[in-house]
Amino acid sequence: MTQQELTELNLGQSLDDLTNLDPRGYGVCKILYKASREYTGAPLTMNAAKKLAATVKEGDFVFIMTGFVLRPLKHAETDGIISSMLLARALVKAFNAKPVIICPEENLKAVEALAACVGLHLFKDMETLRQMPVSMGVIVFTKDKIKAAVQADEIIKAAVPSAVVTIECPGENSIGTYHNAIGLDVTELEAKQDILFDKLQEMGIMNISIGDLGNELGMGTIADHLNKYIPYAAHGACSCGCNGGLAVRTKADNIITATVSDWGCYGMMAALAFLKEDIDICPDAQLEQRALITACENGMIDMYGWLIPAIDGFNSTINTSIVTLMRECVKSALSLKTTCKTWFSKVNELGFFG
Repeated sequence: MTQQELTELNLGQSLDDLTNLDPRGYGVCKILYKASREYTGAPLTMNAAKKLAATVKEGDFVFIMTGFVLRPLKHAETDGIISSMLLARALVKAFNAKPVIICPEENLKAVEALAACVGLHLFKDMETLRQMPVSMGVIVFTKDKIKAAVQADEIIKAAVPSAVVTIECPGENSIGTYHNAIGLDVTELEAKQDILFDKLQEMGIMNISIGDLGNELGMGTIADHLNKYIPYAAHGACSCGCNGGLAVRTKADNIITATVSDWGCYGMMAALAFLKEDIDICPDAQLEQRALITACENGMIDMYGWLIPAIDGFNSTINTSIVTLMRECVKSALSLKTTCKTWFSKVNELGFFG
């Protein structure tokens, strides 16, 4: 094992551990991580970052699919949109790529405000985006399942991405029902993005899905584990009477599970910063704080319905702390490559890591 490989393994594990910090203490993140880590066979954040680094080239489109609309207020939540916008920034910095947010109408106002927050120009026309520097795109996706296939084809005709990342994006179960975290039917509220994901996957587009429960698009990869250990996931276990359960049918090729979906994306960005040797790919605490405030001021709600700078019940202090810890881990790994070279060699010689 080389020094680079050893660092990727252990830094990746540290980032995974941070994404799965469990302040609530109820252990769902640990349940999910066991299955996703076994499936991936390597730290999840580093695996996803390496896939991005090997796939995305300058000028490539990258689709970022997100936007979970919550009952009863019918507003989109902060989880998903915060990291999606920071990922758009990271993709421009890392690759000079063309990120495109695909989301429901309820996210649009926040996307427009957050684009300025992260320093990117925003376009709805893909041809214009193709030509413009330091820019990103946005596409509002339909909630009408009949129209979804047509819109998906139109999107692919306008821009074929080299990668697609889904972050806290609602997914349908095996009988076409979308569920919230407690197994209630939210089908009418959610954009029907599954069909676009299906088409991209069939085309062989590299995909990464990030989730924190199992009702998110792509999490069907670990469906057996979800059905066994996650409340409301199995057939007949949901609260709405559809008997399909909240576990989704779509199976992503690469997955990240986390306590909060946004935290999983932060970890992936941190790993990408290490691979590209550019710490600025990571957001810092100040940018995270601004993004949180901007999101809630533009209609995004916390999981419990509050218009406050929080994600899934976690306030800005813990979110900025997670970002800071990840960033500092990467800074240490990059700055100590030469200083610790002898130690890496000695550790490798003794064979613990294979």
